[in-house]
Amino acid sequence: MSRLFARHALLPDGWAKDVLIEWDAGGAIVAVMPDAAGASAAGTESVEYALPGMINLHSHSFQRALGGRTEKAGDSKDSFWTWRDLMYRFARNITPEHIESIAAQLFSECLRHGYTSLCEFHYVQRAPDGAMYARPAETAERVIAAARLTGIGVTMLPVLYSYSGFGELALKPEQQRFKTDAQDVLRIVEALEPQRDAQVEVGVAPHSLRAASVMQIGEVLATLPAARPVHIHIAEQQGEVQQSLSWSGRRPVQWLLENAAVDQRWCLIHATHLSEDEVSGIAHSGAVAGLCPTTEANLGDGLFPLESFVAQGGRFGIGSDSHVSQSAVEELRWLEYGQRLQHQRRNIAVSATERNVGDFLWQRALQGGAQAAGRPVGALAPGHRADIVVLDDAHPNMFGLTLNEVLGSFVFSGNDNLVKDVMVGGQWVVRNQQHVAQQAIAARFKQTLAELREFR
Repeated sequence: MSRLFARHALLPDGWAKDVLIEWDAGGAIVAVMPDAAGASAAGTESVEYALPGMINLHSHSFQRALGGRTEKAGDSKDSFWTWRDLMYRFARNITPEHIESIAAQLFSECLRHGYTSLCEFHYVQRAPDGAMYARPAETAERVIAAARLTGIGVTMLPVLYSYSGFGELALKPEQQRFKTDAQDVLRIVEALEPQRDAQVEVGVAPHSLRAASVMQIGEVLATLPAARPVHIHIAEQQGEVQQSLSWSGRRPVQWLLENAAVDQRWCLIHATHLSEDEVSGIAHSGAVAGLCPTTEANLGDGLFPLESFVAQGGRFGIGSDSHVSQSAVEELRWLEYGQRLQHQRRNIAVSATERNVGDFLWQRALQGGAQAAGRPVGALAPGHRADIVVLDDAHPNMFGLTLNEVLGSFVFSGNDNLVKDVMVGGQWVVRNQQHVAQQAIAARFKQTLAELREFR
């Protein structure tokens, strides 16, 4: 048995003092004992502030290498769609080796900023010439290898991607690396079955209603085990909503709710442009809204109707998507600030029982993220993974705080990283803000960037 003593720890029902946390050799928490000051013993490490690690519920890891390279205006008005064209060109020459090294760099950064789990929405499945690799799960296995190297927990979501637009339009040449039908996805899921363990889960991700038909989605879900997570991009852009209306007479979320059995296993990514009926429909379905505020801002997507959604019991989590940021704090900060700008008010992400914005955001994002990941994470509680973030109590931003001010300062004060140490599955992977394999991972990433630049 291993143990950690926290003078203050964030438990599912709020902050507790003098908490002894114990976990087994497999990295699962077996006991959490508040008011255990007398249980601290020589050889037991002590920390001031311990939080459950955050879940990053939406990642396209290869896009980390694209960061900063799309911030130059084109000849026409730039949008999500012009960014997508640049991303397609970037993806043409990426190899499985590149995918692994980029993912390792990203995951080490996510860990250093407080993420301990990640959901990989993985759609680069084929070779540059469009042929399937000899091992159908080759690129997905590379991402999982990077997760194991860095220590982050991962939910792998092979993507169903058959069409270029509503009405089953044929894929464009630049989309051939992403091409999968229902049977392709099921073969990849089957190939990944031996990878599943306490640190790795496998679900599926229909890319979007533009790229996958409801019939295909039903075919995949008929075979996928019932408890596995299902993620989908939806209603990210106004143009997508208009295309859906032209094709079906229904908005994307409306069409999905009417034609698929959306329930708690689903995570609807972005869901930015919603009618009030769609807000209610998602909230009442039990699905998670997967929000990625830094990417949604970077791409000019828009703002999710958070206040109305939360008021109806809606569940949400956060993701870093294209990875213009790797910080859980920045996602949560943007989520709240976007609402303030939209409504011209302050302190919006709260509930009747939780009036502290930082506490509300961290706890609710933990709950939604854990549901979307399909793994026992997101809580310092028996049966959950020992995924723990330790804050830097020596930093000036943490000086003299009361407990109900800690997460407010963490999320909303300054730009220094206040994450000091990070444990995943009972193993320390970040110490004093440095990932244990950071130098080797960064060297490999730099080599990958040099190789990819040759193709520009």
